[in-house]
Amino acid sequence: MSKTTKPDPIVKKSIDTIRTLAMDAVQAANSGHPGAPMGMAPAAYTLWQEFLNFDPQDPLWPNRDRFVLSAGHASMLLYSLLHLTGVRAVDAEGAIRELPAVSLDEIKRFRQLDSRTPGHPEYGQTSGVETTTGPLAQGLANSVGMAMAGRWLGEYFNRPGFTLFDFNVYALAGDGCMMEGLSSEAASLAGHLRLSNLCWLYDSNRITIEGATSLAFSEDVPARFRSYGWNVLSVADANDLAALRRAFRAFAQTDDRPTLIVIASHIGYGAPRKQDSESAHGEPLGEEEIRLAKRNYNWPEDARFLVPPEVPAHFAEGIGRRGGERRAAWSSLLKEYGAAFPELAASLMRMERGQLPEDWDRDLPSFPADDKGMASRVSSGLVLNELAKNIPWLLGGSADLSPSTKTRLAFPGAGDFAAGDYSGRNIHFGVREHAMAAILNGMALAKVRPYGSTFLVFSDYCRPAIRLSAIMKIPVIYVFSHDSIAVGEDGPTHQPVEHLASLRAIPGLIVLRPADANEVTAAWRVAMQLRRQPVALILSRQNLPTFDRTKTGPASGVARGAYVLADAEDGQPRVLLLASGSEVALCLAAYRELQAENIAARVVSMPSWELFEQQPRKYRESVLLPGVTARVSVEQASTMGWDRYVGPSGRSIGMDSFGASAPLAALQEKFGFTPARVVRVVKDLLAEIS
Repeated sequence: MSKTTKPDPIVKKSIDTIRTLAMDAVQAANSGHPGAPMGMAPAAYTLWQEFLNFDPQDPLWPNRDRFVLSAGHASMLLYSLLHLTGVRAVDAEGAIRELPAVSLDEIKRFRQLDSRTPGHPEYGQTSGVETTTGPLAQGLANSVGMAMAGRWLGEYFNRPGFTLFDFNVYALAGDGCMMEGLSSEAASLAGHLRLSNLCWLYDSNRITIEGATSLAFSEDVPARFRSYGWNVLSVADANDLAALRRAFRAFAQTDDRPTLIVIASHIGYGAPRKQDSESAHGEPLGEEEIRLAKRNYNWPEDARFLVPPEVPAHFAEGIGRRGGERRAAWSSLLKEYGAAFPELAASLMRMERGQLPEDWDRDLPSFPADDKGMASRVSSGLVLNELAKNIPWLLGGSADLSPSTKTRLAFPGAGDFAAGDYSGRNIHFGVREHAMAAILNGMALAKVRPYGSTFLVFSDYCRPAIRLSAIMKIPVIYVFSHDSIAVGEDGPTHQPVEHLASLRAIPGLIVLRPADANEVTAAWRVAMQLRRQPVALILSRQNLPTFDRTKTGPASGVARGAYVLADAEDGQPRVLLLASGSEVALCLAAYRELQAENIAARVVSMPSWELFEQQPRKYRESVLLPGVTARVSVEQASTMGWDRYVGPSGRSIGMDSFGASAPLAALQEKFGFTPARVVRVVKDLLAEIS
């Protein structure tokens, strides 16, 4: 502890319990390192016990303060707190159970199969874990999204005398988080928006896996954050509880900007003998070092997983009592609010439960047949605006591309989300694709329905956060326009080729690439009803003809992932033409040419492989007839994955190179995306297998 302050014995015992649980759990697992939990235990204790508004008996209380462990490798710090504060478990449906979120037995099973204490915190697996962390700085950007959502919720739901939302968001980060570019993107936006409900704790221990941070990191972090418009505070000794309290009070009194608290710590406090970098950061301490550390704490050296009973009782009198009282007061206020504002209260309950308003889809457009049609990004913008009128908590924006992605909400009252006015629903993320995607995750975790957009080729910048959306099973909507080489003159740097395949490779992500305006409506309908899956909506830059649905299959087939758009007259085709998005119209044109030559064909629109794979086998075989082995897929993208559907006898027309800079018509001719090419491939295939 600090040389200048001597804490009460119960305070020291509580902090040391956090430390020793971390040491013992890591040693038992023979995996991980307790250094960060040991070094930051005083800061975590002070925050949780004295400042955090969180009720361990109701870890889903909507107005709770959020604690995000961006330095996910320090997971035992969080698990120790969840155990000692008595946080209760929550089931998959959100019901609170009479069980601890993290029992002592679970701490003993740290990093073991099916435990509630995985190596990095995982949302949905352990209540009290606000977000899945591990990839450094993701938690920081998530915390910005939570803070943004908190501000919007306050603007929308609060009324004079009824403050339902005013929570703060705290995030604990380390040197690695600060090195990641994502933290810079997120901090820049948070400072611009003046999110005074956001506080980052920077564990500045000056060491990473390879050794001292001086090997690769010498910037002035406080100066960087001051330039972003943050309030920067410093605590020179992580064990100085009085200084920590002053810093947290200063954050609470700052109402015009976010706060960074730089906390100087020594990794593995109490175990100074380990000198090499691998021992200091990358592996358990070892039995001898643990005994030395415990001796330094005046702790029983041979005790394992010791939790003195007075420690949980101490936490119960601090965070437990405070959180319970705050939550009870909030619940009483909510009852009064429900009487005064019944419609708003009903909306709040629906939002928290992941439900949609009644008649949320009543105004969705249906588009008439039109050979010229419209770009699917344009029809998507029309559908999005109608949805947002009826779903007040649907909000989002783009990485500086809303004029191109058509994602701006343009109806009266939509407004811009901005510093000084957080009521707007159009968010300007700036050219920060990675931060945008990670911020959307944080917003979704706060129960609003967020969307974000950019060009499909820049999904590469979003990928780490999209992957976490899928891991957490949260309903974020990613809108990607400019979906193929049809971008044209912008050339190969802007023409996505491998991106569809790479997005389809992410487990749990629903990829939807609609073929015309009515499929766009159907795709948004599907996306909005998903509660535990993120969506990537893939849209065209160029016009797509709107099909005459009196002559084709209905667009409602999108909900099943694939459906028969056009068929042979007798329902017995010789060849199947499979496509998604803009290439469906190309297949339809080829289908008509084949018809004229008495070659019976079926066109299958396949906007979502993931949804199609969820269908019963009988339905899938009714669409992709097993007896028809002549199959041709057409997609202006990598052919990777199409072999699953075309089979060993089939053919795939796609891209096996990057694109080129040229007008669309020239590109289609060069790379073979023409009806004539499809017809030729079909004829060659039929001749080969006949």
